[in-house]
Amino acid sequence: MTITTASLLLYAGAMALLWLTPGPVWVAITARALSGGFASAWPLAFGVALGDLIWPLFAIFGLSWVVDQWSGFTDALRLVAVALFIGMGVLLIRHAADPISNDRRLTRPGRWAGFAAGVAAVFANPKAILFYMGALPGFFDLRHVTAVDIAAIAAISMLVPLAGNLALGLAVGSARAKLATPERLRLINLISGGLLIAVGLVLLALSLYG
Repeated sequence: MTITTASLLLYAGAMALLWLTPGPVWVAITARALSGGFASAWPLAFGVALGDLIWPLFAIFGLSWVVDQWSGFTDALRLVAVALFIGMGVLLIRHAADPISNDRRLTRPGRWAGFAAGVAAVFANPKAILFYMGALPGFFDLRHVTAVDIAAIAAISMLVPLAGNLALGLAVGSARAKLATPERLRLINLISGGLLIAVGLVLLALSLYG
């Protein structure tokens, strides 16, 4: 294993922060749990997890070939990762009070419908692959990753959001009333945005002084 535990922990923290940013899947998990309980919410969570497992693998293998051809590409993408996290943080803070949009396609009843909706939510979202293409080189040197490294990165990419979605599904009875108010949502967005900017600054420091 060539990647460090610190890099994995930083990446896991970044994934957790991204999960904390409310969006259609976040709302769909809540809506499905309210309508059908945890049994209705977990299929969608696992559908999303499948995409979260496959996208980073596409990014890793595609980027590994590119960085073999041009070593400076890694440094360039590291700066892209910095800009990505800081940009997301700034946008999240600027739109902290915006209401969450609900995509009804994600809330259809049935386990298979929930699972399929979760898969579609990830694969139909170009931001997912753009995130992994831009962010992964900021955390790891893809020129030297091993099979164990790739397995660890893919596992974190899948398990962190999955754990969050399952926990949300379990706790939605009490969490929905507290977190869905405009005031609480704005506070969550402000905190998440600030932490995303902090991750970007950490990556910048590692790039300059690491």
